[in-house]
Amino acid sequence: MAQKIQAIRGMNDTLPEQTPYWQKLEAILRRLMGSYGYSEIRMPIVEKTQLFKRAVGEVTDIVEKEMYTFEDRNGDSLSLRPEGTASCVRAGIEHGLLYNQEQRLWYMGPMFRHERPQKGRYRQFHQLGVETFGIASADVDAELILMTARLWKELGLADSVRLEINSLGSNEARAAYRDKLVAFLEPIKEQLDEDSQRRLTTNPLRILDSKNPEVQALVKDAPKLSEHLDEESEQHFKVLCDILDANGVCYEVNTNLVRGLDYYNRTVFEWITDKLGAQGTICAGGRYDGLTEQLGGHATTASGFAMGIERIVALLEEIEPIKPRLADVYMVALGEAAEINAIQLAEKLRDELPTLKVRNNFGGGNFKKQFKRADKSGADIALVIGEEEVQEQTVGVKFLREQKDQLQLAQSDVAEQLKSLIKQ
Repeated sequence: MAQKIQAIRGMNDTLPEQTPYWQKLEAILRRLMGSYGYSEIRMPIVEKTQLFKRAVGEVTDIVEKEMYTFEDRNGDSLSLRPEGTASCVRAGIEHGLLYNQEQRLWYMGPMFRHERPQKGRYRQFHQLGVETFGIASADVDAELILMTARLWKELGLADSVRLEINSLGSNEARAAYRDKLVAFLEPIKEQLDEDSQRRLTTNPLRILDSKNPEVQALVKDAPKLSEHLDEESEQHFKVLCDILDANGVCYEVNTNLVRGLDYYNRTVFEWITDKLGAQGTICAGGRYDGLTEQLGGHATTASGFAMGIERIVALLEEIEPIKPRLADVYMVALGEAAEINAIQLAEKLRDELPTLKVRNNFGGGNFKKQFKRADKSGADIALVIGEEEVQEQTVGVKFLREQKDQLQLAQSDVAEQLKSLIKQ
């Protein structure tokens, strides 16, 4: 017997009992993006490695440890995308979408990071990303948060998540604060954990949101970024908070929230849940005004967010079990002529009712066996055809979920009748 080949660790199959959650979420996301006037963009999953080095930062964990990088036949270094923002900005620059223009874009698809797999964290994972370009004001930052708050309501997750926000200030204010933070941390460097010691020279602000309780205790008295903001950033943050307050969005200002990527400035935010163990962040984003210039484009203001589809699906599975429904109507047929007639009628129903899920019985079997299959399919109704029905061009309508008498209808009328009988 040949050896079984298994999926790559951290790259998971989505099985039929799980796909209804994905389909529900994807349908709501597409509708939500449209309702806010955002346009879909699709980018390749493979990009030049240099794109992520320049965007994400060469000394970040993502670039140093987590990217799937390889050389193609031409000797070019390519990487599977670890996140979507850099690709979106690259596409915007390449196709002339960003210079002196306003864009509101979204995308959805797989990302790849070579991490230690655990619940809610996989090596192939899926993200929804939303990016806005050419709008400098705080109102668009607020809209991004309002959009996500609306999503949680629609999904029934509003009570399962909380919002944290912060301002990182301008790039200049952030740089000045960075110097003050390093001056505070240098004397206690030896007390920091290995990750924080490394970040002290590469990205010291990340030390502030370390998950290590000992490090958290050490930075408790560190200078606060909020006390070193420039006046313009303070006003920007005030407007953001005012809009959230006016719309009844609850939030907590977390002065240690800095986000893991190098390109953020001013607004940053995270939606967090305590229902998924260690992987609590399900949506995060903020403003990144310097990134387009960093990637070779003209200076363009920008803000956006990304959310992990797997993590949201895991939350949905926790709160709302969905029983897969394979069919609305199941065709039961006895005898060769009836089987041909049933397939014929099923095709007619698909013509007249395109959204109706119609499942044919294949492989024969007596009525008992076929009704068992019909029940298993989740269908509300079985359409029954035997020799008599073939002769008279009728069909029996049997209710599988309700105590109702069986109906006998002309095959020509059945589509019209199903409109009122099936709850879609």
